[in-house]
Amino acid sequence: MKVEKPISDLEIANESKAEYVLVVASSGRLLAQTARVAGFKPLVIDLFADQDTQYYADDFKQIISLAKQHLKPAVDDFIKSYQVDKVVYGSGFERHSESLFYLNSCLSLLGNTPEVFIDLHDKPAFFATLKHLAIPYPPVHFNKPDEFEGWLIKPMRGQGGEGIKHYLGEEVAEDTYLQRYQTGKQYSVLFFADGLQVQVVGFNSQWTTRLGDSREFMFSGIINACDLKAEQQSQVVNWLKKLVPLFELKGLNSLDFIHDGDCSWLLEINPRPPASMHLYEADLFNRHVRACLGELTNVHYKINGYTGYQVVYAQHDIMIPDGFLWPDNCLDLPETGVICRTGQPICSIMSHKMQAHLVMSELQTQQINLQKRFSSWNIKLASIN
Repeated sequence: MKVEKPISDLEIANESKAEYVLVVASSGRLLAQTARVAGFKPLVIDLFADQDTQYYADDFKQIISLAKQHLKPAVDDFIKSYQVDKVVYGSGFERHSESLFYLNSCLSLLGNTPEVFIDLHDKPAFFATLKHLAIPYPPVHFNKPDEFEGWLIKPMRGQGGEGIKHYLGEEVAEDTYLQRYQTGKQYSVLFFADGLQVQVVGFNSQWTTRLGDSREFMFSGIINACDLKAEQQSQVVNWLKKLVPLFELKGLNSLDFIHDGDCSWLLEINPRPPASMHLYEADLFNRHVRACLGELTNVHYKINGYTGYQVVYAQHDIMIPDGFLWPDNCLDLPETGVICRTGQPICSIMSHKMQAHLVMSELQTQQINLQKRFSSWNIKLASIN
């Protein structure tokens, strides 16, 4: 059942003027929230249909995967039921590019084209491009190397660190590749592009967590704080100035990189609105739409303090109990009775402070306390069939 949300008189007055936009992602809450704030009426298709998504969506549909056979009926039904002609996509399409082609065929797709999305996930061609442009990256192998120490095995079309692990000498599958393990701090840069030019929103620090032998580097959290020097940030911006027109990137994207000592190495480009969108109060959804239409506005994004975002993963199989009271700073809340398997996300937490180290401390404390609360409710399941 859809979670009802209170509507103000101003919202009622503007409701008839608002335009529908379809949001499709593995988790659509962030895009639905920012679309609503931007004045749109979001229709959401995702895999979770959590309480927050229902709150922000005008209507929603939960599907079991973003594969075309599961996505198409939901999209078709929304098109028949609402006057919607625009779609914005988020995470989860790395293995479902056919779904992007379908969305592009029946709606105005506000984001990178399916062709651009595929090009950026063609790892041999992508790293060959970086080499040609003299952009540094950790060395890669697409066949079994002579020695296996110091390498990571990665999926060709992964997301959020899923499937990344230390290489132990096994055969390299066609849908994976090897990359030299590089020590250092992990960063990302959030940016807009109009196909030719770049507008940087901000640099961020991010971190991972280990969730098992095949999930050793899962995305865990991110903060809009960065200790890189100005010249080091300028180097990354220069990378973007080369890559954006070459790949014809559009809209809101992010670039992940790692830095150690005086050197930085590019890891990947996420060609869709990323998790770091959480960290900035600016109207990023409207600016994403405008950038996709070729309009970049030269705006300086002021940061008042620091904001951090972190995913809370299940340490064991749990069922969300009736009456569980979520702390105010929790997001992406599953409904009562939902089962979260070990290693799956339970919810997200956020913190905003005037100092970055206080944000990190609060996120850690919040996560520990939340896990303790689940344990105190005695909701660990010995066996879930």
